[in-house]
Amino acid sequence: MASSLPAPPASPSSSWRGLTPRCPPPRCGPLLARAAARSYRYRFRTDDDGVVDVAVAGKDGDAGYVVAIEAPTHGQRGGLVLRPAGSGEGVPLAPAAPGGALVAELSYDVARAPFHVSFTLADAMGAEIRTHRGTSFRVPVGVGRGCPSPLGLSQSKDGAANFAVYSKIAKGMVLCLFGGGGGDGPALEIELDPYVHRTGDVWHVSMESVEGYARYGFRSGLFAMFGIDRPLLDPYAKVIGDFVAGDSVDEDGLAVPSIRCLASLKNAPNYDWGRDKHPCLPLQKLVVYRANVALFTKDRSSRLADNAAGTFSGMSAKVEHFRHLGVNAVLLEPVFPFHQVKGPYFPYHFFSPMSLYSSECSSVSAIKSMKDMVKTMHRNGIEVLLEVVFTHTAEGGAECQMISLRGIDGSSYYIADGIAGCKASVLNCNHPVTQKLILDSLRHWVLDFHVDGFCFINAPFLVRGPGGEGLSRPPLLEAIAFDPVLSKTKIIADPWSPLDISNVQFPFPHWKRWAEMNTRFSMDVRKFLKGEALISDLATRLCGSGDLFSSRGPAFSFNYVSRNSGLTLVDLVSFSSDELASEFSWNYGEEGPSENNAVFQTRLRQIHNFLFILFISLGIPVLNMGDECGNSAAGSTSYKDRGLLNWKALKTAFVKEVTGFISFLSALRSRRADIFQRCEFLKLENIHWYGSDLSEPCWEDPTSNFLCLHINAELDEKLPDSTGGDLYICFNANEESASATLPAIAEGSMWLRLVDTSLAFPGFFSRGSSHETHQVLGFSSYQVKAHSCVLFESKRVLS
Repeated sequence: MASSLPAPPASPSSSWRGLTPRCPPPRCGPLLARAAARSYRYRFRTDDDGVVDVAVAGKDGDAGYVVAIEAPTHGQRGGLVLRPAGSGEGVPLAPAAPGGALVAELSYDVARAPFHVSFTLADAMGAEIRTHRGTSFRVPVGVGRGCPSPLGLSQSKDGAANFAVYSKIAKGMVLCLFGGGGGDGPALEIELDPYVHRTGDVWHVSMESVEGYARYGFRSGLFAMFGIDRPLLDPYAKVIGDFVAGDSVDEDGLAVPSIRCLASLKNAPNYDWGRDKHPCLPLQKLVVYRANVALFTKDRSSRLADNAAGTFSGMSAKVEHFRHLGVNAVLLEPVFPFHQVKGPYFPYHFFSPMSLYSSECSSVSAIKSMKDMVKTMHRNGIEVLLEVVFTHTAEGGAECQMISLRGIDGSSYYIADGIAGCKASVLNCNHPVTQKLILDSLRHWVLDFHVDGFCFINAPFLVRGPGGEGLSRPPLLEAIAFDPVLSKTKIIADPWSPLDISNVQFPFPHWKRWAEMNTRFSMDVRKFLKGEALISDLATRLCGSGDLFSSRGPAFSFNYVSRNSGLTLVDLVSFSSDELASEFSWNYGEEGPSENNAVFQTRLRQIHNFLFILFISLGIPVLNMGDECGNSAAGSTSYKDRGLLNWKALKTAFVKEVTGFISFLSALRSRRADIFQRCEFLKLENIHWYGSDLSEPCWEDPTSNFLCLHINAELDEKLPDSTGGDLYICFNANEESASATLPAIAEGSMWLRLVDTSLAFPGFFSRGSSHETHQVLGFSSYQVKAHSCVLFESKRVLS
């Protein structure tokens, strides 16, 4: 007999409560066969080795739900009675057909879900029948079993949502849903049944609707015994909800923010890419500019609105700056959500951009703003590359750093004992589950954000196994190299480690697909200009670092002089204390800023020399943000001491000189692509090395700081005659001038001086078409001044 019972609450309850049903008389027929399309089916094994089937179906017009129970007949017991939890009366099961199974239906006139139905069965003798685990039958209503793939949140057009999260070690999992208002506690918690909502090591659940909820997280209960059982961020969330910050103390006793971050139930907004397409620039044609999104335009001198300064929109607004420099690729420091005290190289999520990089400081706004930036860059022929950190996270053992992966399944995602001497949470990158997370993240940025490539920070850790051992064929790196999506992008290994601030080149497995940041280039060029390197080291770097890239080619060498950790370019020629010995810097007589004009001019000349060698060396030149504007960190090598980019400096004579020279060098590389933008090394027969006055270089003399390079241009019938002739380049790191004799060239040709860094601006470089270009005949002697570089190009003289 049906009974009238209370309806469920109008708003989500604080826990997933069972509701007492209205019980209509049993109907005949196979109930399970009549389940509506909006239905879920469950099968339970009973404690007497029987089977109970349950179907949950939505009523027409969203008027509620019907729960149908079907059990086999037990002649020796007689009839069965269903006893819903919280109800004193039982519901008899009746045969659906003569001799058929026993069935019953429970009806719920409720529109809001989810909730659960809990019941037991009793035979005619009153003996209870339970599940094989000795528990009551517990069936979710409005909640489906869900699918284990894809991981994260996936929503259909009708509002249904599927949640899936990997955790091998969790014994239970709770989905926590939060309302749109304030309050720290979840509005609804759904405890997942490991026998229903788990496939392998993936926990999953589906809901017909998430209307009325705004955010979600998972509780795994792994650290409940330590009082740490708060909702954790879904590792695969695409949109981040609001995070709750507080103050706590880390293992060093330092105050750090305590973050509880939740995922948003909002879908990422649809975006109209229009006709956007990847520039797909050949690797050898890149000129790269490394930048931090916030520091690039945060300063008021950028003259941007407050809501645009320091954001992706600010990057877009300065695209003309890149074009003026000749830059065709921007390399952004990590843009993943990161720990705001430790910095961008300590992320806690891999599938969304940092909210602070948008005008509204929200995840949805950041997604749109970043896509707008990529679209703007592509429209101007500029590729967007991302620095990514997949070797460690901002998480730690303390509660304040339990954000996502560590609380969900730290033993799978992390190297259990870390790496010796490293306090950070080190990810087990070559574990299959972590590898999948990384690959899925990278594909997401390429497919959804149209990113053109990645630079992998702390690359030495990517070749390590779970015990910290080196792997000859790291599965993650090999998977990236041959992935049908990722292999078409730029993939670059960077040995710099933000964990121990190390920066050491090492043999990297590459499969002729991986490029590398060339640390040796930076060190050898610095030592040469300081007068402390063998000229053979400089020669190796000029010709594409064949000792490192012989099996790949010079285009895989990303060369740089300064980077975001270490001395800036200006500080490299202004500070040289004992503490900076590893930087190979030189102050030229005075420490720090100087008003001595002779010191200033020498420093300026050395800045020109650094940029000159960077751009005329085979490989990819990488400029560091602020070096073109004379940014200084007062001699500090700390990443945290870098300042904002001062856009007012662009109007000074010094910066106009430096930026004009960079623009000239970028154009030179493009015009002489036959020499400077090569996939292959120069042929040995086209390279000639000289010392002073065409003598043999003193390769093994550590006091020899003068070198000349003659490059014979290869004749190519497909290229016009105006492409250019031979090049003759002189490098003098001595304290005094040296004499360079120019080699003989073809009859009717003459050497034109394009660069002499010892001369004053604007005469120290020329585009070659100027009537004032210095002309020199073959076998002429040219004085290369102290601390300077000179470039000549041969040209046919019109009769």
